[in-house]
Amino acid sequence: MLMQTQTEMAPRPAAEARPVLALSGVSKSFPGVRALSGVSLRLYPGQVTALVGENGAGKSTLVKILTGIYRPDAGEILLDGRPVRFPTAHAAGRAGVTAIHQETVLFDELTVAENIFLGHAPRGRFGLIDTGAMQREAARILRGIGAEIDPAQRLKDLGIASKHLVAIARALSIDARVVIMDEPTAALSHKEIDELFELVAALKAQGKAILFISHKFDEIFRIADRYSVFRDGELVGEGLIAEVTEAELVRLMVGRDVSRIFPARARNIGAEVLRIRGLEHPTEFSGIDFGLCRGEILGFYGLVGAGRSEVMQAIFGITRPSAGTVEVEGRPVRIRAPADAVAEGIVYVPEDRGQQGAITALPIFQNVTLPSLGRLSRRGFLRLAEEFRLAREYTRRLDLRAASLDTEVGNLSGGNQQKVVIARWLATRPKVIILDEPTKGIDIGSKAAVHAFMAELAAEGLAVIMVSSEIPEVLGMSDRVIVMREGRMVAELSGAQMTPETLVRHAAGIGGGEAA
Repeated sequence: MLMQTQTEMAPRPAAEARPVLALSGVSKSFPGVRALSGVSLRLYPGQVTALVGENGAGKSTLVKILTGIYRPDAGEILLDGRPVRFPTAHAAGRAGVTAIHQETVLFDELTVAENIFLGHAPRGRFGLIDTGAMQREAARILRGIGAEIDPAQRLKDLGIASKHLVAIARALSIDARVVIMDEPTAALSHKEIDELFELVAALKAQGKAILFISHKFDEIFRIADRYSVFRDGELVGEGLIAEVTEAELVRLMVGRDVSRIFPARARNIGAEVLRIRGLEHPTEFSGIDFGLCRGEILGFYGLVGAGRSEVMQAIFGITRPSAGTVEVEGRPVRIRAPADAVAEGIVYVPEDRGQQGAITALPIFQNVTLPSLGRLSRRGFLRLAEEFRLAREYTRRLDLRAASLDTEVGNLSGGNQQKVVIARWLATRPKVIILDEPTKGIDIGSKAAVHAFMAELAAEGLAVIMVSSEIPEVLGMSDRVIVMREGRMVAELSGAQMTPETLVRHAAGIGGGEAA
């Protein structure tokens, strides 16, 4: 196996080295969600530590704590063995901790040099920015990482790979001792990835401690010296990469029993209600073909950037596909906007309920009835009693907790906001409901309520598509699962095929899971 060859060749890191940065007992909670629970992490000089875990395992929260965006509720951060605090991102940078994110946080209208030294530019007489010194120093840093980029060039004129190099140069401009790389290869070609890994090797040689976050196992086993695995906000495993196998990492990532925490339901699957044929988008996805039946819950699983939400948004008319057809009950339909989808009985509950779902400044009843105003009006006048009746019916079915239906949605918990958005679309009496990360960021009790209601909807004959990054949820709720990777359907699983290991292998492209 390729992994074994690579790890046999990898030098064994010195276990006795003292970590540059260490976390001990770090916890962080948000309303209704415990993101991190007493986690530890050690980053060593000249070594790459891979941080592995499912979406929602707590990796992003940890990165935000390390870079001063969040403050931990408990625990301590040690730099060279001494306790430190990072109250701001600037404080983390001064301590030599920097992050390179999947989405480069740079400014297109500024020059390369200005982006590299934004916030800490060299200054000359009278405290003014020394543009010449800034460009010379930027050129030196860029040469050091093998980047042939003009420091005076506008960032908007660069390609994605060059922008990543500028982000790395920015990290090195503060003399970083700890470099965090969060999914750095997501938008890169194979050649660009090779070049990035050469740079990682150079940073290791300079003694930098590197935290590398990736879902791609081939990358982890190619460049990492150590691994740490998070699951549900807890550290569940760590060690030397040479002493672990892909299968062991997968088991650490997904090692949960889902049989008792999801509602039992009778499967009564009826006729096909939705058929997608050859759906394509020039930049997001291709070759999307699947059917959906009455009473069925069809799960969509994939890692970040797999294209799942983009497919759902195209079906709902938010974006326009370049090819393909949508059929409802065997009849081709033309969906050019969300209103067309709703008219055909297709509704979509988005992942980002704050930006795309609930209107937080409006009360509950107006949020729920918004798409149904046409049938609640008579001769151009809205019947308020009917509006309240409809809102009350669906919020009661979802067990929404609020003082009254006049309560502004912005004053509700995340779980209750999600219930409002689901109630809104169910009130339109759809044939198909698409739930994109339906339990993201909500507490355990609200998750159980949403799961129970999904089972109830399927039992009543509604066809359900559920996009989820949580493996237990996908396995516990779905009749079938479609796995996506890099904009394509790579597997369609049912019955005994639906296991955590199988989902992860297909989603990550691990040996034995590359093809459908």
